[in-house]
Amino acid sequence: MSKAPETKQLQSFGLAVGGIFVAIGLWPTLVRSEDARVWALVVGGLLITPALVLPQSLRLVYLGWTTIGHGMAWINTKLLLGIIFYGLFTPIRLLMRLSENDPMRRKFEPEADTYRVVRRARPGSHMRRQF
Repeated sequence: MSKAPETKQLQSFGLAVGGIFVAIGLWPTLVRSEDARVWALVVGGLLITPALVLPQSLRLVYLGWTTIGHGMAWINTKLLLGIIFYGLFTPIRLLMRLSENDPMRRKFEPEADTYRVVRRARPGSHMRRQF
């Protein structure tokens, strides 16, 4: 991070993340009538209380949280999306090329006047129930 987080950012962070932990802690009680998750309530309290009293005390927690977030974003964009691209889309494209399948009809035809695909006109009633 290039600049220090502002007090409002720290307060929003503490209240939002603390609120999520409180919701995780109360979820079993509210939904399944089980015991609350005390660890989540403690973490939520440890984030919400400083957010209300002294937001600047959450600076290191905020910086650590965002650092972890940036690391996870790097893993997601570089590693996971690379695996999906090279493991899924590349083999599909190779199979399509081997089978000479071209759904976009991109072959060059020097004798063609136009590449426009003429479609059959649809009645206006097809727009009545769009969703």
